Amino acid sequence: MAGWGYAFSLTKEQVASSEPPGSVRLIEHHLHRTVSGRNQEDDTIVLIPPPSQSGLDPLNWPTWRKYSVLLTMSLFSAVASFGSAAVAPALPAFIPEFLVFPERGPPHPLPFSTLTHLVAVNVLLIGCSNIFWVPLASTFGRRPILLISMLLATFASMWCGLATSFNSLLAARVIQGAGFGPADTIAPDTVGEVFFVHQRGRAMAIYTVFLAGGSFLGGVAGSYIAGNLGYRYLFWITTAMLAGVFVLDLLLVPETLFDRQAALVAEQHPSVTGDGSYHDEKKAGVSQIEQAIPLGDKMSYTRSLRIGVYRGNLLQHFLDPWRSLAFPGTWVVMLHYGGLLGGLVTVATIGPQILAAPPYLWGNNVGLFGLGAVVGGFLGFLPTYFTADRYMTNGAKKESHGLAEPESRLPALFPALFLATTGIWTFGFCVANPSKHSWAGMIVGYGMIGFGIMQIPSIGFNYLIDSYYSISADCFVMTTISRAVVSFAWTFFAAHWVETSGAALPFGIFGMIMGIFALLTIPLWLFGKRMRIATAGYLPKHENH
Repeated sequence: MAGWGYAFSLTKEQVASSEPPGSVRLIEHHLHRTVSGRNQEDDTIVLIPPPSQSGLDPLNWPTWRKYSVLLTMSLFSAVASFGSAAVAPALPAFIPEFLVFPERGPPHPLPFSTLTHLVAVNVLLIGCSNIFWVPLASTFGRRPILLISMLLATFASMWCGLATSFNSLLAARVIQGAGFGPADTIAPDTVGEVFFVHQRGRAMAIYTVFLAGGSFLGGVAGSYIAGNLGYRYLFWITTAMLAGVFVLDLLLVPETLFDRQAALVAEQHPSVTGDGSYHDEKKAGVSQIEQAIPLGDKMSYTRSLRIGVYRGNLLQHFLDPWRSLAFPGTWVVMLHYGGLLGGLVTVATIGPQILAAPPYLWGNNVGLFGLGAVVGGFLGFLPTYFTADRYMTNGAKKESHGLAEPESRLPALFPALFLATTGIWTFGFCVANPSKHSWAGMIVGYGMIGFGIMQIPSIGFNYLIDSYYSISADCFVMTTISRAVVSFAWTFFAAHWVETSGAALPFGIFGMIMGIFALLTIPLWLFGKRMRIATAGYLPKHENH
């Protein structure tokens, strides 16, 4: 039985002991008597999802292969972020390159608000292109779609470097953004498919540091590259990096779309448990981690190079992302990510332009503005990496039933959401009140947003994978669409709005919107499990975990 009325009529004890999708029995408590006659409790981390006994199962791959997948997907996200973000601080260098020739009077440069469209359309397509990429990846496999998207992004970046007019460059940035799209959806889902629940937090933290790090590096280096080498080198450097990632993906990332349910049925096991375990007393105070021993086919290197599977029902896969909107967790995470990226991209676009103008006149040094986000991002990465899995593991260890809940990750979001919201305000109010030292406040505000971008997506993505494992890629589609639409809207209009109304009003409103999105975390934290009970019937009946 499920439904909203039923879910919210349950007692706290009934909710705590129920196991809707997303709630997993992560810890098994074992009581044994020691030689001295004392009772001692040992805890074992259960492998979730339960792996099959096939060596083709990504969960059974050796550690080196799993981290090859993680590193390659992380590099793809870093290069895509760099290629998208590096243009924003370089926009002052674009001004003399694209002139308008009126019928009367001398030629004049394009207004800055028009140049910002190079950033806005790219961000829009990064998100919206996933309406097509993810269903295709769910039908024909992750590997062919990743390779195709990387090739598309590589050739589009070459087009950007060769474009001789603004309209040509704008069109190339649209296609480039479409090629970057899977870095935000298929890449994190691929990472989630090769790691167990108790390992995903740190894996996603590594992925997120590359995702955000690419943006930070582009924000710092973009102005220097464009100012010293010419703006075309932004795109040639991106082209070279994309070609390198394509080769890594071709050689090191096998297909991760694996029908685990069918494998388990074929083995006539409802689940698979390990024969042995190893001691790791430093792992969150848990003494043992269950181990599964693969017995079936091995993933040979030749087999890893195969491209393409077919999972059928393409039309259904195109509809699935929209069905993910039935889950409150999807809305909260996508609004977080949309508001956060909207603020980050807008600040990254407006900041260099402000610092290039009086009273600052930083010239090519406007890229130093990005150092604020670098420092903030580094400070955000450390707690994310070291606590991402600890919250869930420790929470399960304290419960007598050993259940781990995705909501146990959410308290780590509160400091990051607070800093990101106030960071948008700090930047805007410092821009609105220029003085000799206002640049310092602008950089601090950018750093506060950088802290948030390092932590919020990592925890949010993990929450979606943990709660809705079977449709997590579909949830990512809606998350990136939200990011794209908000970032596009804010970036498209922000420059003109700041020019006409000053910075205080736009960034005050942007911060208010981000604050409202942040407050939605509280009901999800308090009632998220009841919401998962209420919506359990909307999930596919057979999940690969």
